[in-house]
Amino acid sequence: MKKLIPPVILLLVSTLTSCGQKSFDEKLESLYRKTVPLIKADSLKPRMSEVVILDTRAREEFDVSHIRGARFINYDEFEIFQVKDIPKDKEVIVYCSVGYRSERVGEKLKKAGYTNVKNLYGGIFSWKNEGYDVVSHKNIPTDSVHTYNKSWGKWLVKGIKVY
Repeated sequence: MKKLIPPVILLLVSTLTSCGQKSFDEKLESLYRKTVPLIKADSLKPRMSEVVILDTRAREEFDVSHIRGARFINYDEFEIFQVKDIPKDKEVIVYCSVGYRSERVGEKLKKAGYTNVKNLYGGIFSWKNEGYDVVSHKNIPTDSVHTYNKSWGKWLVKGIKVY
């Protein structure tokens, strides 16, 4: 005869395994300063042809995959002169892996007079997790996404993780 696991033990195991494991939304909430308005992937997708999309990740991340049509802007080397060709009233969407680095770039854009800057909520992770396509450096659809590192990689639930 099988022994049943007492409910108290099940509750304890459940609690212990969830300790320290914030949900993705909770993690994002703790990262964002909320200095740049957010846009969700499902709101951006139908308007892609109307906006400028800036990928603020490192070159190796961008080369693995990026949102089709995104322009590479390296967070570590970003200078406002790199976007001088973009009209200051044009809608600009910035993104990175989860939205932290892109929010910093968005702050710089706003400080420089760009009036319609938004940060992609959850970055490329949310984009891919919601089932939207990404492309490689050769502009070929791919399931691979650079996850920055293994710790951050846990938030990418759809696609192939590249470190």
